Amino acid sequence: MTTIGFIYPDHAAEDDYPLAEQLLGGMAADEGDIRLAVEHIYGTDKHAVAELLDLGSESRLAEGASLLKKHEPDAVIWACTSGSFVYGWDGAQDQIDRLRAVAGVPASSTSFAFVHAARALDVKRVAVAASYPDDIARLFADFLKAGGIEVVSMASADIVTAAEVGAMTSEAVVRLAVGNDHPDADAVLVPDTAMRTLQEINAVEAALKKPVLTANQVTVWEGLRLTGRHRLVRSLGALFRHLPDGGA
Repeated sequence: MTTIGFIYPDHAAEDDYPLAEQLLGGMAADEGDIRLAVEHIYGTDKHAVAELLDLGSESRLAEGASLLKKHEPDAVIWACTSGSFVYGWDGAQDQIDRLRAVAGVPASSTSFAFVHAARALDVKRVAVAASYPDDIARLFADFLKAGGIEVVSMASADIVTAAEVGAMTSEAVVRLAVGNDHPDADAVLVPDTAMRTLQEINAVEAALKKPVLTANQVTVWEGLRLTGRHRLVRSLGALFRHLPDGGA
């Protein structure tokens, strides 16, 4: 049994994780089981710099790591994009270094998962379809640039809270992603783990005819990458049809 622990802020789209676990469960018995354990930390769910810095603070992530201890995770992921990239590249790395130290296992965050996933697919230019207000979306674009990814276009839906994002319909999610592509983009990135996206990925990719990377998708993928237990799953988009370096 491989267990990946996710620290998820508040409540919005965490049901993407049991869905992912179910989709990953269709493996040969001799490949073993993968368990995705989710624990919640709480703060203000507003997409604003001060609130996001508090949400991703060392003390809150230490609390999340403590809650995950009972699951005995093999890796821990901070399942929040804005609560990591808001710190900038170096600050987000320090955030993960501290999480790794307190959890005692490999650790990462959704922001780094986006960069690692893009690199795995050899994606160099992206369009960003963000639910955030514009100032927060621009911080994500800055983070991607620091990771060597060119942002050729960026759109922001100007949704202020995670709860509002979590209430988006499937149709609204598809419109956001499909409607904000760019002809020069190798892929479309849809940040925010508060958005349910796993069931829409294949439909969006079919419409775009290019990969789409979404927050909960890359977060799960990152946990599998860290544990060397990556799986090929057709229903989770191009990313899960590609084995990263070191993937099993």
